[in-house]
Amino acid sequence: MTTFIHPTALVSPTAKIDSNVKIGPFCVVEDNVVIKSGTVINSFVHIASDTFVGKDCQIFQGSVIGEIPQDLKYDGEKTKLIIGDRVTVREYCTINKGTNANGETLIGNDVLLMAYVHIAHDCIIGNNVILANGVQLGGHVEIGDWVTVGGMTPIHQFTKIGCHAFIGGGYRIVQDIPPYILAMGEPLKYAGINSVGLRRRKFPPEVRDIIKKIYKIIFKSKTNLSESIKLIKRDYCDNKEASIILDFIKNSNRGLI
Repeated sequence: MTTFIHPTALVSPTAKIDSNVKIGPFCVVEDNVVIKSGTVINSFVHIASDTFVGKDCQIFQGSVIGEIPQDLKYDGEKTKLIIGDRVTVREYCTINKGTNANGETLIGNDVLLMAYVHIAHDCIIGNNVILANGVQLGGHVEIGDWVTVGGMTPIHQFTKIGCHAFIGGGYRIVQDIPPYILAMGEPLKYAGINSVGLRRRKFPPEVRDIIKKIYKIIFKSKTNLSESIKLIKRDYCDNKEASIILDFIKNSNRGLI
């Protein structure tokens, strides 16, 4: 198929539009934008300069993609937004480009952003992430692969969420959430491991059992975090998931929930 650009759309001559792209009515595509093959841009979408959109994405009505950060320190520096392949951006989402701190905002492959999601500057979103309606990310948030965040959830700047975590809707996230867990409640707290998600992704029962035992040490035992880490290193030194959990804790800046 050939590319279709609606006559009412405004597309910069410096934008690079691949074959088989559809750009709908009243869209604006600014300078140095790249849109790869198979992507559909629905009506009234604004894609700001220096934005890269991967293959087979869908961006729905009213979304504003790649605008400048809302960070008052931003001083007009040239930065980017990079969106991977097969990303769905539903109605009225806003995604800002990076600042000098990181230079870019990154969104991985196979991501679903439901309506009214906001992703601020310098965020890093992994693959297969789902952010439900109205999730709001501050700057520099990092979200690992296969994370699901329930609707209307605000996420504090610089917060990290580990891979395969599931966060219930409507709760404030102000501290880091480690991999593989469920997090719910106000204040947000550990609510078990994400058993359903891990089963769906073919984690064997014995692996799920080890993850559960590790988090029992961290969250349910009477030892402090330093002692818990020593116990995990002693008992699960060769376990892949244990290494991922320990690396996350080591790199946590805001402390665990």
